[in-house]
Amino acid sequence: MSQHSAPYRADIVGSFLRPDSIKHARQQFAEGEIDARTLRAVEDEAILNVVQQQCECGLHVVTDGEFRRAWWHFDFFDGLQGVERYEADQGIQFNGVQTKAHSVRVIGKLGFGDHPMLDDFRYLKSICGDAQPKMTIPSPSVLHFRGGRKNIDASVYPDLNDYFDDLATTWRDAIRAFYDAGCRYLQLDDTVWAYLCSDEQRQQVRERGDDPDELAKIYARVLNKALEGKPEDLTIGLHVCRGNFRSTWISSGGYEPVAEILFGSVNVDAFFLEYDNDRSGDFQPLRFVRPGHQQVVLGLITTKNGELENPEGVKARLQEAAQYVALEQICLSPQCGFASTEEGNSLSTEQQWQKVRLVTDIAAQVW
Repeated sequence: MSQHSAPYRADIVGSFLRPDSIKHARQQFAEGEIDARTLRAVEDEAILNVVQQQCECGLHVVTDGEFRRAWWHFDFFDGLQGVERYEADQGIQFNGVQTKAHSVRVIGKLGFGDHPMLDDFRYLKSICGDAQPKMTIPSPSVLHFRGGRKNIDASVYPDLNDYFDDLATTWRDAIRAFYDAGCRYLQLDDTVWAYLCSDEQRQQVRERGDDPDELAKIYARVLNKALEGKPEDLTIGLHVCRGNFRSTWISSGGYEPVAEILFGSVNVDAFFLEYDNDRSGDFQPLRFVRPGHQQVVLGLITTKNGELENPEGVKARLQEAAQYVALEQICLSPQCGFASTEEGNSLSTEQQWQKVRLVTDIAAQVW
């Protein structure tokens, strides 16, 4: 790969801290003071600005910062056929903090139609100039894992095999629709693979009646079926995340429990992997990444706080990882987005951009 092809030597995961203009407009919209068109105009302007800032930091790939979303996943699920959002009994429990009490359930046959995020991507593509626009959407496994069997209407899907078939087909149709809209770089965000590395999460999976090792096989099969027929000039990455909400997290554990099936069998073009602290484990699981076939984008720069990493320390970790996968297959990025939900992480906007510049500076020196 070259410095200027996806995935990029200096890459990003996707979300950025929401500017005050969007926070204010969203509040006005919620209170009925402005209409949807006015809100979108405010979002358009903010997205134009965040694209320019990404380019000024030296990135060759840009996202819309996920500025039109409240959540990294629920907003996408909302636009799918057969899915509805509902108010849950409680939010998602992170380390010491809980999200708003939202969830989704499957109430009809899954399908991908005229999804509103297609227009979101078209706008991004129209303003990105020479930069590569990247679209980020949740991975199909996230829709199943969050609620499991209890959040899938048994009268619609009495046999979960049919559900998983439709899940794969829905994402395959989504991939094709974004491609037809002009997308050539798509990222699937997936917390599930990291949860399947966590002893605590694996126990919770067993307690609800699922086998974590069997789920890994199912999710790999769903992803590969969704990727069937992927156009040659479309790059698809899979971002593995341990949870990212207001600088907190959900799971801990290295990639070893899923490494062989994830790196050895899932046919994405790149893996975006969190490696910003001890909770991520060591680099040994990277030995399963197929030589010359896939890229590994190492998230060595944390988005959970504003303290800048030592560049020499980051370079040393890149060399350490290169003991298990060739340096030519490695790229660098922040470990996650800066705002997986609209609340954002605990750092300033200036610290956010310092982090991005650190990524581009180190990548330019290493490669």
